[in-house]
Amino acid sequence: MTGTIALVGGGPFAANDELDARLLADAGARRVVVLPTADAFEQPEALVDAATQWGARLGVEVAPLMVLQRHDAEDEAAATTVREARAVWLVGDSSMHLRSTLKETPVYAALGPSAAALCDPMLDQRGGAFTLGLGMVRGVAVIPGAESWSEERRSRTLALADVPVVELPTGSALLRRDDGWELVGAPVVHGELP
Repeated sequence: MTGTIALVGGGPFAANDELDARLLADAGARRVVVLPTADAFEQPEALVDAATQWGARLGVEVAPLMVLQRHDAEDEAAATTVREARAVWLVGDSSMHLRSTLKETPVYAALGPSAAALCDPMLDQRGGAFTLGLGMVRGVAVIPGAESWSEERRSRTLALADVPVVELPTGSALLRRDDGWELVGAPVVHGELP
């Protein structure tokens, strides 16, 4: 992998402007492809509206790519759009839907180094158990929006872990760069990062 993968704790297009501006500058991106895939059954249009306002604040063009179902992720034109992007934001709350939509598709293959993607293993947000993820980042799991998890759920997840787990409160991030890991904000790391 080359480039940066940012695993962010939450608050897309609202709580992370400073980090987002830094990531965009590092990538030399003036245009961001936004995939609201993980909100396909919620309100993906609301995320696109928030992304448009965010883009205006940060001075970047936002290009929504409505890859909401698996057949969308099989589309070669969508894969080309992702492949040509310097920055791609994957957003939404359903990591399970994101995984089932993108796994082993042309869009996923096109993500490359500019994607903010899920780990393998990943957490099933419904209960905190581990499951197969997309695998762009291996050997570590993250808890996005960690501040909303109960102590019981958190403890159960940590007890099940056989890899390092990083709690990512909203506004924090775990960055995987060419030269290693960087923690941004107030993440809590359980175990040693690979």
